[in-house]
Formats: sequence, structure tokens, C-alpha cells
Amino acid sequence: EFFSPATAPARLSTLREKLELLAEQGVAQTMVCPFNHRFAALGAEDFVSVVLRDALRARYVVIGDDFRFGARRLGNFALLAQSTAFAARHLPTVEYHGGRVSSTSVRTALAAGNVERAADLLGRPYSISGRVVGGDQLGRKLGFPTANIAIRHNRPPLAGVFVVDVHGLAECRQGVASIGRRPTVKNPQAQSVLEVHLFDFDSDIYRKHLRVDFLHKLCDEEKYPDLASLTAQIALDCENARAWHAAR
Repeated sequence: EFFSPATAPARLSTLREKLELLAEQGVAQTMVCPFNHRFAALGAEDFVSVVLRDALRARYVVIGDDFRFGARRLGNFALLAQSTAFAARHLPTVEYHGGRVSSTSVRTALAAGNVERAADLLGRPYSISGRVVGGDQLGRKLGFPTANIAIRHNRPPLAGVFVVDVHGLAECRQGVASIGRRPTVKNPQAQSVLEVHLFDFDSDIYRKHLRVDFLHKLCDEEKYPDLASLTAQIALDCENARAWHAAR
């Protein structure tokens, strides 16, 4: 995103989502190095001495087996292992059913709508979190009120209509979510929107911060000829999502 934003891969998680996930795993403290021109120009040796040794006072450093660092990606595990200030270890590739677990494999699964495969690779359902913001109230007019959740990713790694669980309220709620550009009512080039319809729920949750777990894809986004056709499809999506939840 820093060097070539137009061709950067879809971001799987925002900084806040990463921090939340790390905290859930029991990480007591996370240090964030802002990636800017100065940081990008930092040589590999300086990264080891200035950042890891002096600033962070690292004692034990763990990296992936293909990790590179420093300007022009010149730093590797061998350089870390030379340091007398800390111990270093690299972890082997993690495989699942014969395939390498990586951000690329997760993106590929999500782009194909295979959220079950993504969950297997992640060890948890893929999720997007964000604050509920104001919308155009079209869902409420159609009889299916939705929570519009602000997306902070450079672009979402998945699109379509999904069965979801929603966390951040008094209890986990079931629902159906649409993520995409709303081709029936918006310009196809409009920014992607995440809209969630919660089953059997009618409370004001504006400004709430919610996490949406994507459990199963129902269908792709479609452009319908009129709002009546769109409403009929939403009703069918809700029926199918309820059936999926009941079967689970």
C-alpha cells in the first residue's frame, strides 16, 4: 500500500483488528512501527541495532522462515542470528491439508467466496470489524433494516451475500450480510459497503463497534431491474441464512 497503492493486495485486517486479535490471544503489549519513507530506508543492520536492540530491547526474536527486513529486503534470519543482544528463532512453514498457510492463500479463498476454507486456514472465521454509521435507510424502507458498518480496509477481500454472526452487542446475533457496491441502487464504481441485517432485532445500535464473522456464502451480488426484485431476493437470502444457522 505504501509503495504501490493501486496494485496492493486486499488488506485482510486493519490495524485495530490486528490489535484486537493479538489481545484475544493473550499478547500483553504490541509495539507498532509506522511504515514511512524513513523507516523504509532503514538498512537491515540498523533495523537490528536501532529498532530491535536499542529501542525495543528485544531478548527473543521469532520470525517466519521467509521473512525479510530492511531496505531492499537485505535482512534475513542469518543476520538476526549474528546478534549477541538477543536469541533468534525462525518458525517452519505452517501447512494445512498439503497447502501452505499464508495471507495469499487466505485471500485466494476469500476471493472465491470459500469462507469455510479461509476459516480453516485462519483457525477462526474471517471477520471484519467496524463502527455502525448512518446510511440511506433503504433497507428499513424495504422491510429489512441493516446496520451499515464502516470499512477501513483498502478494499474488502471478499464480496457477496453471507451468513454471519455479529459480536459486540449484549450477545452474539445471527444475521445475513451483504458486502459490495450495491449495483441495484448505486453506481457500480462506488465504494464497497458492508450492510448487516440482524434477525429478530430492532434496537438502535448507531455508533456501536461490531465484529462480523463470515460463515457461509449464499450468492454473489446481482443488479436487479427494480426494488421489488431486490426485496424478493433479500427475503430469500434471509430465509436461506436462517436455514443455514438452524442446520448448524
